[in-house]
Amino acid sequence: MERVSGIGGVFFRARDPEALTQWYVRHFGIDDPANPAAPWRQEAGMTVWSGFAADTDYFGRPEQQWMINFRVRDLDAMLAQLRAADVEVLDAIEDTDYGRFGWVVDPEGNRVELWQPPDEEHSASN
Repeated sequence: MERVSGIGGVFFRARDPEALTQWYVRHFGIDDPANPAAPWRQEAGMTVWSGFAADTDYFGRPEQQWMINFRVRDLDAMLAQLRAADVEVLDAIEDTDYGRFGWVVDPEGNRVELWQPPDEEHSASN
């Protein structure tokens, strides 16, 4: 059976697509899609594909239909960097057996999840 080999792109609607795209470029280091000669190449690692109940509040606003989760090496450092850049960082941090989670909100009100997997947690402190 053929399988997909990874996520080839994330596409979303936005009130101001260029501004929102540039916000992600600036704050998360994703390469600028306006330069197709240098696409963002993510590091190898786990990707979770999971549906949620239609009435979940996990994504934040009820009208938010999707939430992207970015893997990070050092959650605390990433959140500090985003706070210093005046990004809206939610106060909650969740520590679980499958890693640490934090959340930010992009300029259009979308909650974005940051995930430090357990393996990365140990390598980040070394």
